[in-house]
Amino acid sequence: MSSYTQESAVTVLGLGPMGRALAGAFLDAGLRTTVWNRTAGKDRDLVERGAAGAASAAEAVAASELVVVCVVNYDAADAVLRHPDVTAALKGRTVLNLTADVPDRARDSAAWAADHGIAYLDGAIMTPAATIGTPAAVFLYSGPEETHQRYRSSLAALGGTHTHLGEEIGRAAAHDVALLDIFWTAMAGYAHALAVAQAEGITPRELAPFAKGIGEILPPIFEECAEEMAAGTFSGDGNPITSAVSSMAHIVHTSEQRGIDAGVMRAAEGQARRAIGLGHGADGFIRVADLLARQARAGTAGKSAE
Repeated sequence: MSSYTQESAVTVLGLGPMGRALAGAFLDAGLRTTVWNRTAGKDRDLVERGAAGAASAAEAVAASELVVVCVVNYDAADAVLRHPDVTAALKGRTVLNLTADVPDRARDSAAWAADHGIAYLDGAIMTPAATIGTPAAVFLYSGPEETHQRYRSSLAALGGTHTHLGEEIGRAAAHDVALLDIFWTAMAGYAHALAVAQAEGITPRELAPFAKGIGEILPPIFEECAEEMAAGTFSGDGNPITSAVSSMAHIVHTSEQRGIDAGVMRAAEGQARRAIGLGHGADGFIRVADLLARQARAGTAGKSAE
């Protein structure tokens, strides 16, 4: 028997793979769930499972106090939420925007919501749609703590871990961008590695177990680098940047010899060589992060002075 009250209700706007997974998890947990999608017909199986299919976004919004939005980007979210009929229906309700985009868009949406009497939380989903409703799901939130606390029991229906990162509304999107930076850079590296390996006569299946091993050594390295960055110490005792540049050059050479574009590795090598040029050759590779952060601060200061 569900632990949720009969009044528990949520609306899900957007029924792509992730939106459908969210709505399905709410349904499975016994929440009264209303769904809407710009393209008709995508709600059919959810309605068969017990969801209420709304004829319009405004009708969907009016059905619940909590409105969860999950669409392709904030342009798509704005096109739905800022329609006059929808905006009017949202007054006095809460929007949880789980759409992926950049921090400034989250801040803009929060300001718009405040101007229209709408409570607003921003969020990020850090795991694939298949994890929703399971212990493996990971959700990040930012915005008013009171608003987050009000809906914690409903959001628990989505499974996994739920972390409130603070009241500054852009923090969830900032985490999302930074973490996806790791993911997509890694995926780009793996795609490149598979191409280089294949050019050298190594099959993808042969490389995969060793690639997995590389992935497994990264977590403690991430922890160590985070501590060094926080402390401002960049020990290169185990592997100085000069050594890293040498191995990067080998990758560039092998790639280009086989006619494979090495632009990503050339960029990484260029960052490392800049660190060496600034006198940090004996430091560890994470010194590059410090230099990039300094560059960002200098750029911000320059803009402020204009």
